[in-house]
Amino acid sequence: MPRVKAGPALSDRQSIDVEIARLRDLNVSALRARWRTVFGRMPSPHLPRHLLFRVLAYRLQADHLGDLDAESRRLLDGPGSPEDAGKRAVDPKRLTADVRPGTMLAREWNGRMHRVAVLADGFAWNGKTYSSLSTIASVITGTRWNGPRFFGLRDKPSKGIRA
Repeated sequence: MPRVKAGPALSDRQSIDVEIARLRDLNVSALRARWRTVFGRMPSPHLPRHLLFRVLAYRLQADHLGDLDAESRRLLDGPGSPEDAGKRAVDPKRLTADVRPGTMLAREWNGRMHRVAVLADGFAWNGKTYSSLSTIASVITGTRWNGPRFFGLRDKPSKGIRA
């Protein structure tokens, strides 16, 4: 019986790098065959070698390390160019609701109501002024929180309301 040397196991990143290197060495017909095993169907005949390679390499990495979240996929699959998707992703109207100075935010936490006043240069809570809602949320809870989410400013709109 032949002896097999067992070395240290490769890390996930190293094994992915090895697999991508193997893909890089394949010709077009071999990449098409690999596509069929990965996706369960033949690729479009007009796809050039570099796109076959890139899609297979992406799928390999996504399967091992995790794919894009649903929100990112929705932005990228939406209408328009990738640049438009980037602009939509950082749209300030999408990030937080419009909070003007004088607005009172309220949140109940552990049976106690917390009220925050929006100022022109920050937020007032318990007699102190803070520069961010996240700081206030962290002080209230004792853990790190996204302030706008904690105070309900980033809640998803109801299904009946569409922007």
